[in-house]
Amino acid sequence: MTTALDRATRTVTAPQPLGPVTATLRAMFGTSTELPGVAPDLLVHDTTGWLPARTLTGDNLTTLLDSARRRWSAQPHAAAALAWKAYTYWLALPAVLGWASARRVPLLTADDVLVHFADPRPLVTLGLRADIPVAVLPGDPIALAGHPQVRVVADETELLAELRRSLLDEHLTPLLDALHGQVRLGQRTLLGSLSSGVAYGVLRSADVLPGRSVETIAQLNRALGVEDLIELFPDATGKLDVQRKTCCLAFTLPQPKVCKGCCIKS
Repeated sequence: MTTALDRATRTVTAPQPLGPVTATLRAMFGTSTELPGVAPDLLVHDTTGWLPARTLTGDNLTTLLDSARRRWSAQPHAAAALAWKAYTYWLALPAVLGWASARRVPLLTADDVLVHFADPRPLVTLGLRADIPVAVLPGDPIALAGHPQVRVVADETELLAELRRSLLDEHLTPLLDALHGQVRLGQRTLLGSLSSGVAYGVLRSADVLPGRSVETIAQLNRALGVEDLIELFPDATGKLDVQRKTCCLAFTLPQPKVCKGCCIKS
C-alpha cells in the first residue's frame, strides 16, 4: 500500500529541472531564496502582481528607465545603458548557470520571464514561470522523468540554438529595439554588456563549477553572436577577469565610475 510518507518522499526527491541552477546560486551567493531582485529559487508559483517581461517593450519600459534614473541620478542614455546591463546580467544568469552546471537551459522568452516593480530595493524583480520550458540533452536523467516542461534537443549545438532563440531573439532583441525608440544608444554598446554579463556569470561560478571557464564563455557568447565584445585577461592574482570593448556609461554619472574592465581608462 502506498503511504502518505511514500508520496511525500517521492515529491521531495523528485528531480527538478532547475535544481542544478538553484544549487549553483546557493553556492555562489549563500542563498537562492533571498537574492535582491530575484524571485525565491527563481520560480514564481503565484503570478499575482507579476507581469510578463514582454511588457518592458511597452509602458513598463518607462517604469524601468525612470527607476534607473532615480537609482543612479543618471542622464537618460546612461540610465538606459545601466538598466540594460543590470537586467541582462540577472536575466541571462539562469541560462548561463544551467548550461555550465548541467547542460540544462531554461528558455527565457519574454512570456516565460516575469517582472514586477513592487520592491523598491532592486531596479526590477525578475522571476521565471513555475512551468517554464527547460531544454536538455537526451542523456540528461530528467529527459526521461516525464516533466511536461522538459524539451529534449538533439545535441549541444541545438541546445545553444535554443538558448539564443529564447534569450536573445524572443526577449532581448525586442527590448533593445524598444530602448532605441527611447534613447540613442548603439547596439554594440548594449550587446557589450550582455557579453560581459555572460562572462562574469561564468567566472563568478568558477569556484563552484570548476572547469574550462574560457571555453564555456566562448561557447555561450559565440552562440549569442557577441563573442568579439570582450576579452579575458589574468588579474594581479592570476584569476581571469573581463576586459570590455564597449562602455556601460557609468563614467557619465554624477559620481563617475570606471569599471575594472572598462575600455575607458581613468
